[in-house]
Amino acid sequence: MTERGASHCHRDAQQFTIGPSSLRWDGDTLVIDIDEVGMPLPHRVRGQVRVHPKQLFTFSTAIDAQGLHRWGPLAPSARVEVKLTHPAQSWKGQAYLDSNEGDEPIDRSCKEWDWSRSPMKDGSTAVMYDIQGQKAEGDQLLALRFTPQGEVLPFVAPERQTLPSTLWRLSRRMRSDGGVRVAEQLEDTPFYQRALLQSHLLGEQVQSFHESITMSRLVSPVVQAMLPFRMPRKG
Repeated sequence: MTERGASHCHRDAQQFTIGPSSLRWDGDTLVIDIDEVGMPLPHRVRGQVRVHPKQLFTFSTAIDAQGLHRWGPLAPSARVEVKLTHPAQSWKGQAYLDSNEGDEPIDRSCKEWDWSRSPMKDGSTAVMYDIQGQKAEGDQLLALRFTPQGEVLPFVAPERQTLPSTLWRLSRRMRSDGGVRVAEQLEDTPFYQRALLQSHLLGEQVQSFHESITMSRLVSPVVQAMLPFRMPRKG
């Protein structure tokens, strides 16, 4: 919830600390201790999140033509337990954990992307990364199914379906075998959106988490001026 420089971060074999918050691996569970201040109206956010992976993966692949940006799901399917003391809230549900890393700012190679993950009936998770590069040869399409047995199986992605624009007029698309319906809009910002969709994939009706991002909006001076009010920066 706060961007922090190197002096506020520490990592060793057991724990990754970011300011007053931290992540640690406890046997078979990722434990996330949160002690932050939420924005734009300052309010305390304090509590613990526990992520229980059903299967761990070491898979990683490039998402750009030059291999400068890499992505991989650590736990495509997991359970999560959230217990907050401030505000006093708690819930349990399905979770997903992945990792992104890059050797340059993402807007240099990527123009926009649509990403989705869909839990399947057999316990696997289907993930699609549909990326438009700054140049046509930079377009990438990943369609992978992560099974409970630890397999990573590619599949043929269906055609793109156009979704209604968001309130911020952000365009978005979803690959589906049939119609797509927005079940719930989870996040809507000038450059990024996340929604829960009802769609069809690999012969099944699925509930998909979907996100879209447009880099030209992210790097625009107006959005850059707004970001510190959403995510403060320290050191």
